[in-house]
Amino acid sequence: MIVSLVLAFNACSSDGEVRHTGVTAVKQLYEPDNGKAIVLQSSASATLYFEWEPSTAEDSGRPLYEVVFDKADGNFSDPIFITAADNNGGTNHATITHKQLNSIAATAGAGSGEQITLKWTVFASKDYNPVKAEQERTLTVTRLAGFADIPSQLYITGEATEAGSDLSKALVMKKVNDGEFEIYTKLTEGKAFKFVSAVSGTPVEYSLSGEKLVEGGTSSVAKTGIYKYFVDFNIGSFSMKEVTKVSLFVNSPQVKIELPYKGLGVWELLNHEITDITDGDDRYKFRMESSAGETEWRAINNDSKPTGNEAYYYMVEKTNVEQWTNNEIWKSPSTDGWSGKTYDFMFSLNPETSYTHNFVIK
Repeated sequence: MIVSLVLAFNACSSDGEVRHTGVTAVKQLYEPDNGKAIVLQSSASATLYFEWEPSTAEDSGRPLYEVVFDKADGNFSDPIFITAADNNGGTNHATITHKQLNSIAATAGAGSGEQITLKWTVFASKDYNPVKAEQERTLTVTRLAGFADIPSQLYITGEATEAGSDLSKALVMKKVNDGEFEIYTKLTEGKAFKFVSAVSGTPVEYSLSGEKLVEGGTSSVAKTGIYKYFVDFNIGSFSMKEVTKVSLFVNSPQVKIELPYKGLGVWELLNHEITDITDGDDRYKFRMESSAGETEWRAINNDSKPTGNEAYYYMVEKTNVEQWTNNEIWKSPSTDGWSGKTYDFMFSLNPETSYTHNFVIK
């Protein structure tokens, strides 16, 4: 009880006002250099390191730090961005990603791909009284050509799509990397489609303009067909190709068996009888013909008979089209050749699962 009274007494001034523990202002900013210019990169691992001289707390404890950003003509009274230092604010340095800096630059008014100068400093605190550093520095950044706010998931919707214009039924796109999405789907000519960030509420909408991905608007195709769309929010771009044919390719004697498009990114051929493949080679893969040329869909890393493992049938697209591709093929489960049997073949690029295929001898 006596110790508690002493602590309470020491924490108060002579007029009974409670004193908050103070800290000294950070005297010097170390990194990055004042006036540093940086071109932001879209990689998730791209970062910029900030460091400053440690502050001192009156109670000999450890101060907490925040890195604070403002516009070039700001005075930090209403900063545009504040982030804690590393280790939950407990260290005199911070690692800030390029994507965070891209968002900060956008908030400051920089457009896609534009350059802007920001001002930054550090605030130290203990309890409730943050103290601004004695120094301020500028940082010039060139924004990514893409979007500052990137959706965590993306969907395609509209009358042109296989699911129609009901937002709740919009088709999910496969997330390839942060900010990168793709889909294989059928689109109908003369009708509109768009990309959306969610399937309920009021999602952000995106469309294609020239060679760019833009916010708002709708898009269309000039010809009904099966298309692959790949969009990259990091650089605000997209690519597209029309898929005209998918075929099972038997390595020897190089026979192609076409699979019709079933829907929702799936090609399927059922009850197909093979009578004319007499070669004993059991290796196969898939060929895809498109407006971008011919590609192959092959095993990720395999050169054996199927074992019942689902991953055995997973596949990736390759641009080097050739007959023999060691460790990148599959083998028929049959031990007595292709002919004289009826088959079901399924080739799936549905975005909700791994890209895969199925092979059934009936």
